[in-house]
Amino acid sequence: EHEQLQDGDFFRSKRKFLMNLCLCMKRLNRIQSIVFETAYNTNENMLICAPTGAGKTNIAMLTILHEIRQHVQHGVIKKDEFKIVYVAPMKALAAEMTNYFSKRLEPLGITVKELTGDMQLSKGEILRTQMLVTTPEKWDVVTRKSVGDVALSQLVKLLILDEVHLLHEDRGPVLESIVARTLRQVESTQSMIRILGLSATLPNYLDVATFLHVNPYIGLFYFDSRFRPVPLGQTFIGIKTTNKVKNCECQRKGCCLWIHMCVMVFVHARNATVRTAMALREKAKNNGHICHFLSPQGSEYGQAEKQRSRNKQLRELFPDGFSIHHAGMLRQDRSLVENLFSNGHIKVLVCTATLAWGVNLPAHAVVIKGTQIYAAKRGSFVDLGILDVMQIFGRAGRPQFDKFGEGVIITTHDKLSHYLTLLTQQNPIESQFLESLADNLNAEIALGTVTNVEEAVKWISYTYLYVRMRANPLVYGISHKMDPGLEKHREQLVIEVGRKLDKARMIRFEERTGFFSSTDLGRTASHYYIKYNTIETFNELFDAHKTEGDILAIVSKAEEFEQIKVREEEIEELDTLLNDFCELPAPGGVENNYGKINILLQTYISRGEMDSFSLISDSAYVAQNAARIVRALFEIALRKRWPAMTYRLLNLSKVIDKRLWGWVSPLRQFSVLPPSVLSKLEEKNLTVDKMKDMRKDEIGEKSALLKLLETNGQVRSKYEPSTIQPITRTVLRVRLNIAPDFTWNDQVHGTVGEPWWIWVEDPTNDHIYHSEYFIIQKKQLLVFTIPIFEPLPSQYYIRAVSDRWLGAEAVCIINFQHLILPERHPPHTELLDLQPLPITALGHREYEVLYKFTHFNPIQTQIFHTLYHTDCNVLLGAPTGSGKTVAAELAIFRVFNKYPTSKAVYIAPLKALVRERIEDWKVRIEEKVVELTGDVTPDMKAIAQADLIVTTPEKWDGVSRSWQNRSYVQKVAILIIDEIHLLGDERGPVLEVIVSRTNFISSHTEKPVRVVGLSTALANARDLADWLNINQMGLFNFRPSVRPVPLEVHIQGFPGQHYCPRMASMNKPAFQAIRSHSPAKPVLIFVSSRRQTRLTALDLIKSRYHCSHTSIISKYFGELIRDSNLKLTLAFGIGMHHAGLHERDRKTVEELFVNCKIQVLIATSTLAWGVNFPAHLVIVKGTEYYDGKTRRYVDYPITDVLQMMGRAGRPQFDDQGKAVILVHDIKKDFYKKFLYEPFPVESSLLEVLADHLNAEIAAGTITSKQDAMDYITWTYFFRRLIMNPTYYNLDDVSHDTMNKYLSNLVEKSLFDLGVSYCIEVGEVRQIHALQDLVGYMLLEAGNSKIHTPCCEMLVCLWSSFNSLQWFCFCFFSKNAQEYADLPVRHNEDQMNSELAKHLPIEVNPHSFDSSHTKTHLLLQAHFSHAMLPCPDYATDTKTVLDQAIRICQAMLDVAAHHGWLVTALNITNLVQMVVQGRWIHDSSLLTLPNIEHQHLYLFRYGILLNVSRFPVSFHFPLLIVKAMAPRFPKAKDEGWFLILGEVDKKELIALKRTGYVRKQNTVSVAFYTPETPGKCIYTLYLMSDSYLGMDQQYDIYLNIVPAQGTTEGTDARSHLALN
Repeated sequence: EHEQLQDGDFFRSKRKFLMNLCLCMKRLNRIQSIVFETAYNTNENMLICAPTGAGKTNIAMLTILHEIRQHVQHGVIKKDEFKIVYVAPMKALAAEMTNYFSKRLEPLGITVKELTGDMQLSKGEILRTQMLVTTPEKWDVVTRKSVGDVALSQLVKLLILDEVHLLHEDRGPVLESIVARTLRQVESTQSMIRILGLSATLPNYLDVATFLHVNPYIGLFYFDSRFRPVPLGQTFIGIKTTNKVKNCECQRKGCCLWIHMCVMVFVHARNATVRTAMALREKAKNNGHICHFLSPQGSEYGQAEKQRSRNKQLRELFPDGFSIHHAGMLRQDRSLVENLFSNGHIKVLVCTATLAWGVNLPAHAVVIKGTQIYAAKRGSFVDLGILDVMQIFGRAGRPQFDKFGEGVIITTHDKLSHYLTLLTQQNPIESQFLESLADNLNAEIALGTVTNVEEAVKWISYTYLYVRMRANPLVYGISHKMDPGLEKHREQLVIEVGRKLDKARMIRFEERTGFFSSTDLGRTASHYYIKYNTIETFNELFDAHKTEGDILAIVSKAEEFEQIKVREEEIEELDTLLNDFCELPAPGGVENNYGKINILLQTYISRGEMDSFSLISDSAYVAQNAARIVRALFEIALRKRWPAMTYRLLNLSKVIDKRLWGWVSPLRQFSVLPPSVLSKLEEKNLTVDKMKDMRKDEIGEKSALLKLLETNGQVRSKYEPSTIQPITRTVLRVRLNIAPDFTWNDQVHGTVGEPWWIWVEDPTNDHIYHSEYFIIQKKQLLVFTIPIFEPLPSQYYIRAVSDRWLGAEAVCIINFQHLILPERHPPHTELLDLQPLPITALGHREYEVLYKFTHFNPIQTQIFHTLYHTDCNVLLGAPTGSGKTVAAELAIFRVFNKYPTSKAVYIAPLKALVRERIEDWKVRIEEKVVELTGDVTPDMKAIAQADLIVTTPEKWDGVSRSWQNRSYVQKVAILIIDEIHLLGDERGPVLEVIVSRTNFISSHTEKPVRVVGLSTALANARDLADWLNINQMGLFNFRPSVRPVPLEVHIQGFPGQHYCPRMASMNKPAFQAIRSHSPAKPVLIFVSSRRQTRLTALDLIKSRYHCSHTSIISKYFGELIRDSNLKLTLAFGIGMHHAGLHERDRKTVEELFVNCKIQVLIATSTLAWGVNFPAHLVIVKGTEYYDGKTRRYVDYPITDVLQMMGRAGRPQFDDQGKAVILVHDIKKDFYKKFLYEPFPVESSLLEVLADHLNAEIAAGTITSKQDAMDYITWTYFFRRLIMNPTYYNLDDVSHDTMNKYLSNLVEKSLFDLGVSYCIEVGEVRQIHALQDLVGYMLLEAGNSKIHTPCCEMLVCLWSSFNSLQWFCFCFFSKNAQEYADLPVRHNEDQMNSELAKHLPIEVNPHSFDSSHTKTHLLLQAHFSHAMLPCPDYATDTKTVLDQAIRICQAMLDVAAHHGWLVTALNITNLVQMVVQGRWIHDSSLLTLPNIEHQHLYLFRYGILLNVSRFPVSFHFPLLIVKAMAPRFPKAKDEGWFLILGEVDKKELIALKRTGYVRKQNTVSVAFYTPETPGKCIYTLYLMSDSYLGMDQQYDIYLNIVPAQGTTEGTDARSHLALN
């Protein structure tokens, strides 16, 4: 009984409530009762074969309820965890099922939506929907496109296939494709997707069960006709006459015998419905029986109802109780007829067979009038299929009203025995998959699920075709004995189809290897559901010079329209339509099918009216498909790079969508203006541009037009001036600022954004060099590269065209008249054929033993003398893996030999690289080596004693700014800069400043400092060498090809607008690359994010990747690994490496990879710069990363990609390295160029010039504007400005222009610094820091690298902030520029929202995607000891805390300068909070080790007071100088702040920092006494910079008396000595 549905964990509602609402019954019928246990209490796949009307829909409901029940937690349905898909055979049935399930599931809050050709859903709507009702074709299209789209295909948990016996029909292959794809997804992802098949009674139900992977003992249920709810009487009538007219007359008479109650008459052509209905009505009138058919409400009811339909025949038939129904009618007309018939207002419904498959509309009797139907594919009449007969008979008998139903079949006499036999013993249904094998194989190849013949053969084994070929091989022409598993036959099928697709250029098929790769044409065909034969037609007829008329003619010949035929009765009307509505020629005329299609399409666009309903239905079908086919042609033209044709096709697709010809006014797209006004505008040829230039009085009183013009952004888009930057003489970078030139209207433009296409075309060569699709928002920046050729063309066009609106476009001209191309690059250094130099050439035994090899490699041999025996500056440009580290060591050894008292400095771009060098050199080199980074700051003594300092650019920049006060900086004899080509990167300005300052220092100390730059191969090495004062002897710039291990590079392009699906489509090719290039050798895969490391690893596992050492790894390392995902992937021989892993996990993975215990390591791009892990194969999976600052995906610098590629090839093991670069297809040409030839290095100093000028002013290096100009001439930026002026927006290189340009540059930077309160510019062009204290502060700000906007904000904000919490909020969440780059990754805005709920201070709920808000939340979480949502947040917290102390110290200096006492005290408290990870109001006892909140009750108040009044003298062991701060990410020196203030005035008098206190310290604080004599009280605050609760304050009573005998030079400064 139905009451079994109640479940303890299920919904809390009463049993009857659930029964009535979800199943609309109190008891299950016999069939439902039998299947209940399997349907409702298991996850088994099921096949239900039962007669029509047996209640199969409610069985589907049972499986739906079971699925929902599995996602209930604590009485709440987790709606985002599952999707249910119901596939109905027809749109009409899909609409009915949507309505049915919506009503039933509404009480549970389950959303049901229809997804068909008629009902499109946005991505957001699909996400918010739990159940989708769709058609086979639509679901096929969705799953073809949704690779990697977790939001849909991977959330499906239940797939219901209605009318699965349609496998034998023309649409059967689509069902086979869907099921095969689903079953393969289940196997590859190991996820549960339940399949439920609902079918009529079938003879070979076991075959269908095998195909659906149904367990025949559990999930297969077969019910024959005995289980019909209403018994069926079957009548067979055979007509003997051969005369066609008499035959029809006899069939009508036969129908008349049965039309006495509620009857459905099925005919087999749309026009036959009207003819039959009219004839039956006429017969009833003639016989005087018409009164039996009238509606119970009389003829008045029919007269009223006819007004609701536009169909003339419907209006005529309604009053007499007759009607028609077929797929060609409008949807509202079909729905109207269905409702009237079910309510009894229509007694006789003449319809086509689609109604039997579609809507569940039972009648007392059904009559099949004739069994001959026209098969368009064969071009002849064929017999009606037995399944159709059974489906139609299934509509006979209404359970509510009838005790029995009647089914009548009227056929010719010779077919009578045929149908009698079929109904008593059916033939098995066969597969039709072979006919569409080409289309379906192409779809799988485009999807990436089939990549070779072997996989295609496996894929066929999931189809119904395979099941039937094995069961009944003779039907498919197979000799079963020869090939029992059909391996050979399937392979032959695949190879034949592969050849066909290859010939049509839809795929590339290498028969030798058996590999398939998709082409742009094949992907377009798959995505737009274009058939193979149509693509053949396109290949034959389509070219770059077709007109709109030619395009429509080509579209009309598509195979998609093959079933549309010309009927005799339509010819006259078609002729009228051709003359009245066709604006373009229609080849073929009214006699041919393709001519008819062309006429209907043009009539549709012209909004022409048609009388014949068959033409109306054909027109709707043509319009729907033509729009799709024209879109496909647009994509093809765009890929072929034909600008005129691309533009033409995009406009034509919009013409079809909008039903407006391109030459009418685009304002017709809006229903605001009356037709008379629009006609006048067209007569006067007034375009939108012309009207926008008119005055309001000229436009007149047409206020609607005026309003439309003011807000008509739908027809315009505005370009702001674009920037062109020549990278080389053949490549230009274009930066394009795009902003909408209209008022946004949500009703017109939607809320997401307007889609646009942009492309760069060369009008001379008729070629597109770059194209891109983008969503226009308020304002955005597009950056792309285009090629350029000499002699220079006059101009290129950048064309932007709206994807939705006619007339909405903009053109920007790139003019090359004033373009100055950069100088030609000098040739590379040739690699000489020298005898390899033995390591004995070093002449020092202690150096020789450091190396495991016996001879230097060719590059090291060639540079040996210059590096080891001379002091000249050197620039070495060589590919990654050439042994540049050894070159650095040679230069260092020279300093150790010749200048033993001097120091060597080695600058590496990353802390990871510094650490690697330190670990290596501390072991190998005997001299003292120290690390100097943000994480490790040794004391001055250690630095003074060191021989070699290894540091990062930022740290050395900070240290060398105070070179006058630091003797060890002046002792530097050599500066080695690794990866100096990063000058062109974001951090490049720091390197520029270091080198410029080094030259400046050596000129002042008159002690030369040798500079050695190490780089990859450079294009403009000569410029860099000149800037570094390197002569020809010191310049070595080798070709990229002179690697010790040659490199083979493969570049593959991948289409797709969206990043995540594109990355997912790269996983299968990455797996293939491993199989092809490195099946057993180490493989490194670089991805852009930590999330991608996980997704890529899991996808490789799905691709059946497995390594041989995994049992050892699981056994020995399983317990050591903390990260659960890493533990899983290591079991398959795949490692992951990123900053979010625990350090021990990273070390373990590195060790496993280096020792070849795992074959594949998937890492983020930082690893390319970090640890040196060479591999045989490197795969760069995507060349973009998400930039949190600009909130978009941006390209890696080319140097990063080269660095990643450089990891390919292990000198000891490989003869050749392999690199596979997987890129976005529109960037393929760019990477092809620059991965094979070196990339020029430009300067990035311009963007941050103000910050660096500020630092030099604070250090005293720059004191005037002329100094600033001179400073710029020292930089690399100045040298590149001369060589490539256009790149930096300089018009020419004449002396005057240069002077003016630099002068403006300095003026702007100094102005920015001035308004930021950083500097003051005097009247005599002198620049100085604001007062002594601020000068000191700026020095600190300079050393700490505080950004200029940050300084400006510091001054403006704080004097009013007395609350520490609000202060913290305002500063960190809104202003600190240092945190602007903190990444907010995919979905982290939702994590931030969740995290904020558990933290005490509220943040702006609309800013969860902001870097500053995330910073603020991480600080709160740090203080609150809150649980972070993922490992990434722990790494991000470390980044935030790294910067926090610097920023707080700069804030403290500004507060001191302005005399803000309260603010300064709050800042010191904030420093303590950051270091200890506690709130200020937390108990100070929690600072003590091992004391937690739960221990506090053990302490009494007296003890607490004693502890808090800690004596000034400390008694710690002398060795402990670091603060005890377990929650701070790095070691911190303990220190104290002395703050002297006047409490009454809230004024800070003096601030002093002091270091660690040993036993007793004496510290002096200088301050100004008040000018007026008298008594005053100052308060001295002793504040720890590391601990909470140890602060003390003392009141100091002063009596100020007038000075006696003041001598010149004394002032009112007092010294307060504190013991």
